[in-house]
Order: sequence, then C-alpha cells, then structure tokens
Amino acid sequence: MYVCICNGVTDHQIREAAANGCRTVSELTMRTGAGSTCGSCLDMAADLLDAHHASVDFPLPLLGAALANAA
Repeated sequence: MYVCICNGVTDHQIREAAANGCRTVSELTMRTGAGSTCGSCLDMAADLLDAHHASVDFPLPLLGAALANAA
C-alpha cells in the first residue's frame, strides 16, 4: 500500500528501511523521500517504523510474531 502518495513510497519500502537500520522519521525521509512534500503521511510512516522496531526489539518471540502479523 502507498503510504506517501506524493513520492510513491510504500509500506514495504518503509519496513525495508526500518529493517536496514532506519529508526527515525527524519532518517526515513532522507532515505525514501516519504513526507518531504506535504507531510500528511508522517504519522503513518512513524507508526510503521515503531511497529517494526517493537517487534524486533522486544525479546519475546511470540509477541514479535504477533505484532508482525498485525501490521
């Protein structure tokens, strides 16, 4: 699904950036361009980053799997 329509950035690209070490929305904007035009996608982009890092950073594998499936 497209998260940033202005720059054609998808949720998959945001998750991929997060998996490659992107931790903040400003870093995500630099890497993908998401949010650099109108900014209306920044909340959703931040939620996707947070969800990825919550599932990866949390030490319980079952919770991580549940969070990954919810996204």
